[in-house]
Amino acid sequence: MTTTKRIRGPRALLCAALMGVLPAGALPPPDPVAAMEDLAASATRFFDPALSPDGRHLVWQATKGSGPGELFLADRAAPGEAPARIGPGASPDWSRDGRRLAYLADDGKGQAQVWVFDLATRQSECLSRLDGYVARPRWSPDGTRVACLLVPGAGGGGPLNARPREVGEIQSVLHNQRIGILDAATGALAFGSPADLHAYAFDWSPDGHAFALTAAPGPGDANWWLAQLWVADASGHARPIYKPRWQIAEPRWSPDGARIAFLEGLMSDEGVHGGDLMVVPVAGGRPRNLTPGRAATPDGLTWASPTRLTFTEAVGGGSAIAEADLTTGAVTRLWEGEEWAALGGSDANLSLAGQGLGALVRQGFATPPEVWTGPVGRWQPVTRANLGVKASWGPAESLTWTCEGHPVQGWLIHPAGEEPGRRYPMVVDVHGGPSSLVAPDWDPANCGLLPSAGYFLLLPNPRGSYGQGEAFTQANIRDFGGGDLRDLLAGVDHVLATRPVDPHRLGVRGWSYGGYMTMWTVTQTPRFAAAVAGAGIANWQSYYGQNAIDQWLLPFFGASVYDDPEAYARSSPIAFIKQVRTPTLIQVGERDAECPAPQSFEFWHALKTLGVPTKLMVYEAEGHSFTDPAHRAEEARQTLAWFDRYLKR
Repeated sequence: MTTTKRIRGPRALLCAALMGVLPAGALPPPDPVAAMEDLAASATRFFDPALSPDGRHLVWQATKGSGPGELFLADRAAPGEAPARIGPGASPDWSRDGRRLAYLADDGKGQAQVWVFDLATRQSECLSRLDGYVARPRWSPDGTRVACLLVPGAGGGGPLNARPREVGEIQSVLHNQRIGILDAATGALAFGSPADLHAYAFDWSPDGHAFALTAAPGPGDANWWLAQLWVADASGHARPIYKPRWQIAEPRWSPDGARIAFLEGLMSDEGVHGGDLMVVPVAGGRPRNLTPGRAATPDGLTWASPTRLTFTEAVGGGSAIAEADLTTGAVTRLWEGEEWAALGGSDANLSLAGQGLGALVRQGFATPPEVWTGPVGRWQPVTRANLGVKASWGPAESLTWTCEGHPVQGWLIHPAGEEPGRRYPMVVDVHGGPSSLVAPDWDPANCGLLPSAGYFLLLPNPRGSYGQGEAFTQANIRDFGGGDLRDLLAGVDHVLATRPVDPHRLGVRGWSYGGYMTMWTVTQTPRFAAAVAGAGIANWQSYYGQNAIDQWLLPFFGASVYDDPEAYARSSPIAFIKQVRTPTLIQVGERDAECPAPQSFEFWHALKTLGVPTKLMVYEAEGHSFTDPAHRAEEARQTLAWFDRYLKR
C-alpha cells in the first residue's frame, strides 16, 4: 500500500504553518495517532534485566524510539553512580563467577554474534563467527563455553514474521534450530543437540556435560506444540525422557543434577508460556505436579536450591512470585502486584539472584517503564528515565465479574478528561492467544489511543486466558466462541451497570485470536455498533490448510479437521455470516503465516455481498506482527476512524 508523507507532532505542524508550508489559519487538528507515536517514542523502554549471581551488578537493555537496544551496567554497591554504557546488545547472561557477560550484538554486517564483556577491563570482544539465526546465549557452569540457539545458515524468529513468497513446486524446507556451543577462549563452534531435532529451549546440567531441552522434529514453527523433554549429552546425542500431554516449556536442571523442572499446560503460542509447575527425574518417569489446582498460572521458574523452586505466575491480570518446597509440597507466595513480572518466555522481564534479590522492569497502563531492584517485594528504582513522560488517557482499574459461577478478571481504562454525568462509548479489546492474558503494560498505540480519544477500553481475560489456573485456561477446548464470548459479554454488562458507558455505542476489536473473536462476536450478537477484526479467522475448516502452524489446533480441537470437521465448523464465523449487522473493518498482513490473508478476504467478501458496511485493508509484505512503522500507524488510524464513524455519531 502507499502512504502519504506527513509532518509528525503538533509542534512540527505549528512550525510548518509559521514557515508558510500550511496556509495561515488552516492549522489541522492534532493527529491522535501521531500523538501516540510521539508519546511512545519519548519513553525509554527497558528489557532483559540481568543480576549477577552475587546480586551486585545489574545489566539491562534500553531502547528509545526506533533506535537500537543498548546494554547498561549498574553497580548496586554504588547506587549514586550513573549506569555505564556497554554498547548495543541484547539477551545478556552472566557467567557463574560474575566476571563476564555474554550477550548478542550485530557484527556490523547484519549478523548477530555472541559477544563477551569483561567486568574488570570494561571491554567487549566478539566471540563468535556464526552464520544464521542466533538467540539466548548461556554460560556453561564452569565458564569455559557459551551455548546458544542457532539455526545454521538460515533465518529464524518464528511464524510472526512475514511468510516468504512461495512459487514453483512448494516443499517443506527444514532449518532446525540447534544448541550451538562456543569455546569461550577460541570461539570454536560445536553442537549440543542432533541435527534432526528443532530445539526450542535448553538448560545446562550442573556439571556442564549435558543439556535439558524441549525439542521436536522439524519444521520448528509448526511442531512446537509436539515438543517433548529431552536430555542431550556433550556429543549431541539426545534421548527423550518425557512426552507431555499438553505443551512444554522452560526446562530447568536442578542444582544437584537429579531432576528437571518445567512448565506443562495448554499453550497456544511459543514464547507465551503458562501451565503447571512440574518436576521429573533425569532418568525419566512420572512427573510430579507442584501446583495442581492452583488458581494462578506459573510462567517462569528457577531453582533456589536442590529442594526449592522459585517461580513467577500470572494471577488475575497481574503477577506474583512464589516458592515451592519439594520436601513438604508447600507453596508460598512471596510477592504479588498489578503488573507483569515473568522469569520465562518471550516477555521475561525479571531476574533473580541469591540473597533474595531481584531486578525487574515495572510499568503500568499509564506508567512508563523503569528498572527496579532490591529484595523481592521491596524494590527500589534504578532508572528514572521516564519521569517526565505522562499518559494522555485516564486511569486503569482491575475489574472482576462473575459468569456462570466463576470469576473473570479484566482491565478498564478510562477516557481522558472524564466528566461526571457524561456517558461515553466503549470498545472491548480481545487479546490474542487464546492462551495469554492482558496485564499492565505501557503501550500508547494499543492501550492509549482509544482512551485518549474519549473511549472507555475494556480488556477482558475470559476463559482460555492465563491467570486463574490450568482448568480455566483449558475451559475453551472445543468451545471457541462459547464460554469465552459469554465471559466477554458478562464483562460488558458489568461495566454498563457500574460505569458511565452508553450501551448503544459499543465496539469490539482484536488481533489474531482476538480478530477471530471479533468476527465471531458480530455473528452471534447485534450489541456492537462497530467492529475491527485484525488478522482474524473466518473459517476454521479452510484455515487448517492455509496456516503454517496447523499443529496448534490439535490440543484445542482434539483432532485434525480431516478427522472431526464438525468441531471446526461449529466455531466458524462464516457459518453464521448472515446474522451479521455490525459494520466491520478488517485488517491483515499480506503474508501472514499464522492467520493468512484469505481468511480476511473470505469474511470481507461475505459482508460485502450481504450489504453489511465493511472495509478490508491488506498491508503489503507484512506478517502476523507488523514491522513497518508506517503500516502500524495506518492500522491505528484506520481503527480510530472506523470507531469514530460509528460510535461518535
